[in-house]
Amino acid sequence: MGTTKTEAFTEADLTLATYAKALAHPARVAILRILLERNSCICGDIVEELPLSQSTVSQHLKELKEAGLIKGDIDGKKVCYCIDAEAWKHAQLLMQQIFASYTLCGTSCC
Repeated sequence: MGTTKTEAFTEADLTLATYAKALAHPARVAILRILLERNSCICGDIVEELPLSQSTVSQHLKELKEAGLIKGDIDGKKVCYCIDAEAWKHAQLLMQQIFASYTLCGTSCC
C-alpha cells in the first residue's frame, strides 16, 4: 500500500480522522460512555463494566488516550482515566461541522 500523503489534508481533517478512528470500535464507545456517565476520573473500575479482559481494555484505553479523547494519570499502581474536556469539545465541533455541511439534495442524488 502506498503512503497516505497526510500533508495533502487539512489539520482539521487529520484530527477528525483520528477521533473517528478512536470511535470506530464499540468497546471504545462503551468506555467513553462509562467515563461520561461517571463524569469523574475512574481508576480500574472500567474492566468490571465490560465483557473484556484487562489487557483488551488497556489496549482500547491506550487508543483513546493516543487520540487525545481521554487523559490518564498515574495514581500509585493504578492509572485513572477521564475525558479530556478540551479535546472532547474539539471533537464535538469537528463532528458538528462535517455533519452540518450536508444539505439534502432532493431526489436527484444516487
